[in-house]
Amino acid sequence: TFGFRAKQKNITLPCITISKTIPLQSRFQKEVGFAFFQDTIFISMDTLSYKTISANKATAHKGWVVIDADSKVLGRLASEVAKIIRGKNKPNFTPHVDCGDNVIIINAEKVRLTGKKMTDKVYVRHTGYPGGQRFKTPREMMAKNPAKVVEIAVRGMLPKNRLGSRLYTNLYVYAGNQHPHEAQQPKEVVITT
Repeated sequence: TFGFRAKQKNITLPCITISKTIPLQSRFQKEVGFAFFQDTIFISMDTLSYKTISANKATAHKGWVVIDADSKVLGRLASEVAKIIRGKNKPNFTPHVDCGDNVIIINAEKVRLTGKKMTDKVYVRHTGYPGGQRFKTPREMMAKNPAKVVEIAVRGMLPKNRLGSRLYTNLYVYAGNQHPHEAQQPKEVVITT
């Protein structure tokens, strides 16, 4: 039977009362940690500790990652990059802390869009002046600045607050296969989407 038995000095310990002989292995005795007293086994309860560990600026281990965007679908690439920037791929992910890695994307001009999105999708912006609404297709945007299409896609998948603005600074997008961050020794990550 299982119950609680009080010992000296008003200490209550969980205990198991044995009604017949039960063979106990020494491995069980080492792992669980218990003591015998007459016909009762006292189990040590301080062996398990379930504490949520939250990351903060000091404990967040931020690394550098390089991703090749060659022939990757834009949206699928952007969602994986956003997860890495956010830190959701780490066991110590904390929603309100910048605990993700710095991401370098190369070959941004070789990213692809499915269907007719290259000509039918429209990016809308406004200059701030009356009648200043401007429209561009991804094809026109990639002709001028290929990295901008990837940046907009990833930015749209980050939080829309101050943390999202801070996380966006961890993204570095380059057209071509060269980048100026060799000193950071980035790890290459292959995205299979």
